[in-house]
Order: sequence, then structure tokens, then C-alpha cells
Amino acid sequence: MIARRGARKRNRLGGSGCLLLVEPNEYGTFMPMSQHIPILAHEVVAALQPEAPDTSRLIDGTVGGGGHSLALLEAGVEAVLACDRDASAIEAARRRLAAFGDSVSFFHGNYVDMRGAATGLGWRTVDAILLDLGLSSDQIDDPTRGFSFRFDAPLDMRFDRDATTDTADDLVNGLAADQLADLFFRYGEERHSRRVASAIARQRPIRSATRLAQVVADALPAQAKRRSRLHPATKVFQALRIAVNNELAAVERVIPIAIDLLRPGGRLAVITFHSLEDRLVKQAFKRHSTNLASPPGMASIEERRASVKFVNRKPISPEPGETSVNPRSRSAKLRVVERL
Repeated sequence: MIARRGARKRNRLGGSGCLLLVEPNEYGTFMPMSQHIPILAHEVVAALQPEAPDTSRLIDGTVGGGGHSLALLEAGVEAVLACDRDASAIEAARRRLAAFGDSVSFFHGNYVDMRGAATGLGWRTVDAILLDLGLSSDQIDDPTRGFSFRFDAPLDMRFDRDATTDTADDLVNGLAADQLADLFFRYGEERHSRRVASAIARQRPIRSATRLAQVVADALPAQAKRRSRLHPATKVFQALRIAVNNELAAVERVIPIAIDLLRPGGRLAVITFHSLEDRLVKQAFKRHSTNLASPPGMASIEERRASVKFVNRKPISPEPGETSVNPRSRSAKLRVVERL
């Protein structure tokens, strides 16, 4: 569903908004509760070159609260297609970007469907695409969503609460112990996945995020908990969220779609937050930036010409100043390619 806003006005408020309230987060530090902290914002603006005269149309595939879109619009982008699977995120971005009027269009849906949304606006190609993967601070800090073990919330974890897909509750209480263990190991890289899964199976039904976090913490050996700076349930919650939203499959699907939408010289920027999704993005960028020719006498091997080039060979990470203000940014990596 695409909705357009009224007449365009420039918003010169800029920055990260007002910081009104703070509370301790899962890292034990205090975070501003306005949630207006787009990660790597300056680096994203520099990478996507919105001030260039031929950078006018941008797709923000994961608009969240609208922080990156705001920064890019203020830097010179003329039109943004803001996408998100989360209807609450769309509404938050709509409010934040209202001053830009019909320069911003909204699409409530998966970023793998961005081509259809762009076509609906009459866009055959675009100048830049941004994908900020994972979940937003608004989602983590919503006490009703089940993403965080700080709240006694139902185990939902769906990005799109209107979807009829399985929730984290369905997985935790419906999968066999060996299936849960495989899920925790594959998507959370949890070394003690079988021990954790067995504890969950013994104590089912488990209906709330805080209860699940306690079961996981109790199941882990003391040495493992001492060695990690993260909450003991972090990897299990990550694994459930990825499985519920089919995130890794979506990442694999979207990269070629996004590259195909870019005009020559257009840029794709992707922010990742954990090794699984970063590895997928890195491998996809390498594949699309490599020429593949058949050796003499072996014409049956698929030939492929590179469609992009790297803008930065190594990923860009947040500066210490950013991670001190926003600890959730510390694992972020920005990778950028340009369409040939």
C-alpha cells in the first residue's frame, strides 16, 4: 500500500531530535528514549551522495523511525520511497517526515517487494537504495512486542503484526527440542544450543519474554555467562527473531533486486548488525562485482559480467563517539557498492 503526503516543505530541524527521557537498556547504559538516533547517519549520507545533481530518487527499504531518510532529504535527496514491514514504523516515519510532504511516499511491506512499490510511483530506476537491516530501537523498546527480555511481553517478535506467520511463541512452544537447538545454533550461533533447548522443552509452556530469558540464563553454564558481556539470552532472542521474520532469506533475495533497480552510477548501502547477515551481504556484493568467464573449451559454465563495483572494500564501522552515545551501534557495519 503506497500513501502519498501533501505539499513539500523543507525541514531544517535536522540532527537526532530532542532527547527527553533516558532509561537503562540491555547493555547496562542509559539510552535516550526519543529513539531518534539513526546509526552511521553521516557515513550513509556521504556514501549515497545526495548532494550530487543526479541523485534525486532514493528507496529507504527499512525506514524505521525515519532518521536516515530525514538526513538524506535534508542533504539533498528530492524524493524518497520509505518502506517497512512494521506498520508502527511507517506511522512513526510518516510523522517525522511530514514536513517534506509529497517528496516522501510510503510502502507498508517487505523490502523484497520494493520493485513493485517503485513501479507504482512510475520509477523504473532509482539513484540510491539504503537497507538498514535488523530491528529498530523503537521495536526493541516497545514493551508489547517481545523483542526485548527487559519486558514481560508476549513472545511475538513479528515485524509485521498483521502477518499470519508463526510468532516466537509458536516456535518456542511448538518445535521439538532438537529443532529448537538447530534454530538457536544456526541463527544465534549459540554454542550451548542443545542445553538451552532441552531446558525450554522441560519448562514449557513459556509465554513471556522475561520468562524465556530466565529459562535460557538458568540453562547456560556459569563460565559461559561470565565470559560474555551480553545478556545470556541475547543469542536465543536473535535466533527466534530471525526465524520468525525469515530475515536471512529476505537479505539474499533483496540484493539482486536492489542492484537491478539502480541506474548506472547509483549506489546501494547496507547496514548489518551481526555476522550472519553481514556475511550474506559481503558474499552477494563480491559475486555481483566479479566477472565470471568460461575457460576455453568449457562454454557450458555460466558467464557473468560484474554489475557493481565496491565503494568501500572494508566495511565502515561507527566512530567511538557514536558507540558511546548509542551502544546498539557498536556492531554495525556499512557496505556500499555502485552500479556499473
